[in-house]
Amino acid sequence: MPETAPIAYDSKIEGNVIITRLDASINWMRQNSLWPMPMGLACCAIELMATASSRFDIARFGAEVMRFSPRQSDVMIVAGTVTYKMALAVKRIWDQMPEPKWCIAMGACASSGGMYRSYAVLQGIDQLIPVDVYISGCPPRPEALIEGLLTLQRKISKEESFLEQKKELFASLDL
Repeated sequence: MPETAPIAYDSKIEGNVIITRLDASINWMRQNSLWPMPMGLACCAIELMATASSRFDIARFGAEVMRFSPRQSDVMIVAGTVTYKMALAVKRIWDQMPEPKWCIAMGACASSGGMYRSYAVLQGIDQLIPVDVYISGCPPRPEALIEGLLTLQRKISKEESFLEQKKELFASLDL
């Protein structure tokens, strides 16, 4: 009678097992499925739209699903001049987005107010919401937005999401 291998060991499965950290797998899923919430407020929005075209193909990064519903988005791309009149609407939409969420300030106007130094223009969206990636230019090219998305993906891959959630949980329990 031929000797058989133990049932617990299967050589066919051996090559299909991956061992990783929970944070690494969660971050891999998050960074490869970014769903942008486009806040096109001025001329930078044209370049944002061009990034979704076939020439630049933002779909390579899993970000082709431009959601105009904040509850289905996880990265807000603020493209253009933010006036004080629009600032409250931007803040309200940001607050409606679920956690985790990230923000990209696209263009000189969104980053610093640009050439507009007037009473009506917010001098940088970072005065209102936290910004993760700044993209320079007036207006920035679609390649710059793609580089900004890649920068955001690298930032997400280094996050310790699960560990931070555990810390928050223990802090709320006062342990």
